[in-house]
Amino acid sequence: MFVVSAPSGAGKTTLCNSLKVTPDLGYSVSCTTRQPRPGEEHGEDYYFLTREDFERKIKEHSFLEYAEVHGHFYGTPLQPVLDSIKAGKDLLLDIDVQGAQAIRNHPDEDIKGSLVDVFIMPPTPEELERRLRKRGTETEADIQRRLNDAKKEMPLWREYRYTILSESMEEDLIKFRAIMRAERYLSSRLEMRHV
Repeated sequence: MFVVSAPSGAGKTTLCNSLKVTPDLGYSVSCTTRQPRPGEEHGEDYYFLTREDFERKIKEHSFLEYAEVHGHFYGTPLQPVLDSIKAGKDLLLDIDVQGAQAIRNHPDEDIKGSLVDVFIMPPTPEELERRLRKRGTETEADIQRRLNDAKKEMPLWREYRYTILSESMEEDLIKFRAIMRAERYLSSRLEMRHV
């Protein structure tokens, strides 16, 4: 279970979109109460839910983790994660720092044992702001809120097993694939069928 976190604008979504097309890596589609951005599709990028639907799912314990971020709820549906772990398939999760912490503290040993958490660090705060502005999807108030949140999130990189200092999308992808290969060869993850 590859969990990727980053401050907004650091390149996480671009990296995850590149990895989604990898045939040997599933993608966990998160739920959110925010409105879709241009080009985003329900069920592919996110499950866009009303606040009431999201709160109902919280009461039903349907989320692996959930948090309120930037004024909206985000959450990871639990059942697809459990199904992936049981089937022994790799899964990619695009999750904020609060969600990653919740997974680290999850009581299920299979979930904790399958966790590979990766933090994407922007090269500089100035580059992070440049990337946020280049997206053109947020208001000035949204940009300032995301920059303030990034100041709180960036020091948390030490809590992650891996940190990628973001460069180009191509470089980030090469680094992430190296992490995937290393994790797949861990002795503790291999099941020896023929001894």
